[in-house]
Amino acid sequence: MATRVIGASSLARDLGHWRSAEDGERGEVTRRSARPAYLALAEGIRLLIHDGRAPLGVALPSERDLATTLGVSRTTITSTYALLRENGYLISRQGSRSTVALPPAVPHDGMKPTRGIMATMPHSALPTIDMTYAAMAAPLEMQDAYAAALEGIPAYLCTHGMDPVGIVALREALARRYTERGLPTEPDQILVTLGAQHGLRLLLNVLASPAARVLIDHPTYPNAIEAIRDVGARPIPVPVRPELPGSGWDLDGIRSAARQTAATLAYLVPDYNNPTGLLMNNEDRAELAAIARETRMTVVIDESMVDLRLTAAEPPLPVAAFAKGSEIVTIGSASKSFWGGLRVGWIRTNQALITKLLGIRSTVDLGTPVMDQLAVGYLLEHAETILDRRRGQLRSQRAALLSALAEELPDWRVTDTAGGMSVWAQLPAPVSTALAATAPNHGILLAAGPRFGVQGAFERFLRLPFTHQEHDLRLAVKAIAAAYEALTPRAADPLNPLTCY
Repeated sequence: MATRVIGASSLARDLGHWRSAEDGERGEVTRRSARPAYLALAEGIRLLIHDGRAPLGVALPSERDLATTLGVSRTTITSTYALLRENGYLISRQGSRSTVALPPAVPHDGMKPTRGIMATMPHSALPTIDMTYAAMAAPLEMQDAYAAALEGIPAYLCTHGMDPVGIVALREALARRYTERGLPTEPDQILVTLGAQHGLRLLLNVLASPAARVLIDHPTYPNAIEAIRDVGARPIPVPVRPELPGSGWDLDGIRSAARQTAATLAYLVPDYNNPTGLLMNNEDRAELAAIARETRMTVVIDESMVDLRLTAAEPPLPVAAFAKGSEIVTIGSASKSFWGGLRVGWIRTNQALITKLLGIRSTVDLGTPVMDQLAVGYLLEHAETILDRRRGQLRSQRAALLSALAEELPDWRVTDTAGGMSVWAQLPAPVSTALAATAPNHGILLAAGPRFGVQGAFERFLRLPFTHQEHDLRLAVKAIAAAYEALTPRAADPLNPLTCY
């Protein structure tokens, strides 16, 4: 299969103002130049690699194309690529283009070095604030939901209690909610699952053949990446770009990646993307559905965060509302909206696919617990009251987190979030894994940026959930600042010409 190639114009766009007025050309350093242009360009490309915007395995533009686009000499591009190659950021093979890589010293695939640290720590020294998860405590109505479920369970006790499709009452409630959001839905289009993750796994078993390419937004939910790999498929990252006009999704990149890799499946989180909190607008949703039709690609839309909007703006339509056939499949969950311990999710699709999913499901499980389904039905009846309160709580906690970050870590950049449960913080240096490794010594657990990408991307990023109480969030940021301060003297290597400064 042909190697994916980053276009010269796309790379130039992502590099932005890579060369200041102080940088020289042709490798020369004059009185006005702080560093030669090839070094400035190499540094810019290196940061794109660490940030996941230049995915591993993708080829860079030809020297001639990039030189023309950037308006520099070809010698500058040759020197740039040579320096990247020397430092392990490019791999060149005879007869083919240079492809993006990471040096062996850079951790790949979101390794969690905290495990080793945690194993050797005494119990009394365990971190007190866990920022590795983004989930809230159960709402006050949870007890009422299970009390109502207990009252409703007698109607099901005369049956065997194993329904792989889901009880009719819950499927009707879910169909009504989709219809109210602008997506007409019948109960027969709903399959109740053991959470969104379970639904994704069922879909992958049916739709992803061995060695299939599955497009993902990048960064994305880490357990989805693992699920794709577990079925023998390969995740193909398409970077999310908050700086782009629109909503942050590179639709041209999605179209190009689908065509170049012959991907037949994609997994995207357009509703308050985990971890960035970005929201895809209606125009981009319509374009995404059109791309799916053009490329004959099925797009799995994860709506786990859809209820957690934190602005007053009118929410967009479901992506499936723009579909003209079966190109969009939607998965959802009660876990983020109500409680992580409530393992109930669903798939909205056509009946033909549901039939195939049921054939696979019988080899995995025999259905979702009836009590949990009844509890979710009660929560959906009272959803607006519950969700309004939880959104208000999340807004207050997000404000507390952002205020603490501005005070303790003012040089960190944070993506503005439209909703969800976390912010995506950009660090001045690519030290996310090292920071997560040392954080337990300061009383906090962190999920390093590379967990949300593939092959070592996002070393300059950190997901910070705001699902803890405000007091705990302020303590957490103080602990992060202390860990970062202890780490900073070792963050840069003065001997490396590509060191981050």
